[in-house]
Amino acid sequence: MKNKRRNWIRITLLLLLLIFAVGVDWPGGVHISLPKPKFGTQKSFPFVNVKTDGNLFKFDNNLDIKEGLDLQGGSHLVYTVDMSKVAEADRGNALASLQKVIENRVNGFGVSEPTVYTSKNGGEYRVTIELAGIKDTDSAMNIIGKTAKLAFKESNKDGTSFVDTGLGGADMKSASVTFDQNTGAPQISIQFNADGSKKFEEITGRNVGKPLAIYLDETLVSAPNVNAQIVGGNAQITGKFTFQEAKNLSIQLNAGRLPVPISLAEQRTVEATLGQSSVRLSIFAGIIGIAVVSFFMIYYYRLLGVFSTIGLALYLVFTLALFKVFGITLTMGGIAGLILSVGMSMETDVLVFERIREEMRNGRNFDHSYNLGFGRAWTSIRDSNIVSLIICALLLYVGGSVRGFAIVLALGIVVGLVTTFLGTRALIELIARKKFVENNWLFNVEKEQKE
Repeated sequence: MKNKRRNWIRITLLLLLLIFAVGVDWPGGVHISLPKPKFGTQKSFPFVNVKTDGNLFKFDNNLDIKEGLDLQGGSHLVYTVDMSKVAEADRGNALASLQKVIENRVNGFGVSEPTVYTSKNGGEYRVTIELAGIKDTDSAMNIIGKTAKLAFKESNKDGTSFVDTGLGGADMKSASVTFDQNTGAPQISIQFNADGSKKFEEITGRNVGKPLAIYLDETLVSAPNVNAQIVGGNAQITGKFTFQEAKNLSIQLNAGRLPVPISLAEQRTVEATLGQSSVRLSIFAGIIGIAVVSFFMIYYYRLLGVFSTIGLALYLVFTLALFKVFGITLTMGGIAGLILSVGMSMETDVLVFERIREEMRNGRNFDHSYNLGFGRAWTSIRDSNIVSLIICALLLYVGGSVRGFAIVLALGIVVGLVTTFLGTRALIELIARKKFVENNWLFNVEKEQKE
């Protein structure tokens, strides 16, 4: 009874996930009419727009799969970085800060998942930017090419806006992540030079109990409250930061502290390396491949193969939904990762099914065999997928053109495990105790003859 209840929980969760995924995947969105909400006439949600229509409102999915540079073309920009005024020890931080600032600027330009990476060749530093779908390179270059500007601002007399204090990036020595000695929480420590220390002392003295806003490129980064006048040029920005949030903020602050001039070395408009006809052929080839794999699974594993094919369909629906929800940019490398992850998902099913059939060949009934099969196959499946995820993490760290491949493959591995151990298992358990499943022909199993 407990196992039956647990399986119905699995099926309910699976159906909820499926409904959500289909709603995200459906072209143009799924329209659901509900009574007019009391909270107003329009409200935004992360994945849907809610629009009132008389006494009803509709959910409109406006998510699209984003295509990379090789699928839709765009701009390829290469800049050289002038490190002549930056100390050797600070150049690594300067390059990381520059990359972060450019990514923020490109995102503000409206490009999702831009490819921004840095390199060093001898004594020359370079930053490369790939903007998928952007053909207006002049506007992009104007935004990218500016030196980051850091400014500290205080409240005006009315407390309605912030005004410049004259304290900026040129007055800073460094910004770094430290940890509170009492709580262990991450915080950002700022050090000012001699002139900056004097300015900061005066500014904090007249703003005790008030916020001091920090702007980067005229964008508000943080607005911590001043608890007391700060003397000596050392300050801490505290808050409910995670380590990664504190690290990102310190990089942004350092971007304004280390003005690194860049100059355009290469500019070109890239046409899609895969035309629309090639994309259609790739999709057609993928459909044929999935059909062949499904036919083989059904032919060889029979009833288990049917459940595997249903699990594969769930895998594709969930993966496509996650592509849209997380805004993953699909590149040729990503397509390769998706195809490989389909094979790995089928490999997981094969390992489980062979374990089940082995138990049935030893004379156990199907109910007992499928439980042992999933349990005993898990260790091998877990270990192989952990190795694959480690490789994905290494590829992601390397970056460049393999980044899309790594992201999609890692996502596919996780979704494949969910569909096998949640979806496929739940479907198999529905028929596990039925009398007809004791017919070994349904699983292409012949019992071993005992001598």
